[in-house]
Amino acid sequence: MSALAPTMEAFFTERLLTQRQASPRTVTAYRDSLRMLLIFAKKRTGKAPYQLDIADIDAEMVGAFLNHLERDRHNSVRTRNTRLAAIRSLFRYAALRHPEHAGSIQRVLAIPSKRYERAVVSFLAPDEVDALLVAPDRSTWIGRRDHALLLLAVQTGLRVSELTRLACGDVELGPGAHVRCHGKGRKERVTPLTTHTVAVLRVWMRERAGQPTDPLFPTGRGTQLSADAVQWLLAKHAAAAAKSCRSIANKRVSPHVLRHYVASRTM
Repeated sequence: MSALAPTMEAFFTERLLTQRQASPRTVTAYRDSLRMLLIFAKKRTGKAPYQLDIADIDAEMVGAFLNHLERDRHNSVRTRNTRLAAIRSLFRYAALRHPEHAGSIQRVLAIPSKRYERAVVSFLAPDEVDALLVAPDRSTWIGRRDHALLLLAVQTGLRVSELTRLACGDVELGPGAHVRCHGKGRKERVTPLTTHTVAVLRVWMRERAGQPTDPLFPTGRGTQLSADAVQWLLAKHAAAAAKSCRSIANKRVSPHVLRHYVASRTM
């Protein structure tokens, strides 16, 4: 077995899980990036992943892999840079364990991220948000769930990952009403709730009748909503809202746009 395989294993078990205590989402993202690199290197060298050495994953190989992501997989520059960040993290760790490969490792670490123009974030006007909130059909269970979810998103500015991970026990509707979540970097965040949001959530949670650890906004089967599901329902209700508020039809409504709306209202 080459030096790369045990180094990569230690990178996940020691560096990510033990030292950095990385979230499962971060570990998954790093795993997927490095798995793709190994598959690419196997095709280029003919070596199985366990046979690859650190010297095989040199700057030329990594550069070719990044080009492959953009040219063949049609990844965005942002995705390309995310994959490169995972590779750099592995090689920074490898540099401490294998100084004999210092030159090759340094050349990989010197590969720059690619510059790209950031897209202008769409924004919603208050009347567009009002139209979005009344779009769900509240005569149905799913419509009432979606209305409560959208109202909470608009009032608090929670990330989509924070919304989907909310459990019934994370919501306090008594005096000092608030919602508690673990946000980016696993930091606990407590956000106060308005009287209107409290009233809607109180009705929803009574109907939801979940245990403290159950998802606050579940699927029809009672499981946690995915981020894609939230994006889909948001797009569906935005299309419905466009029938009464035509201006929203020209905007790409995403969870991040809702966060942007909240930020603009609090500036």
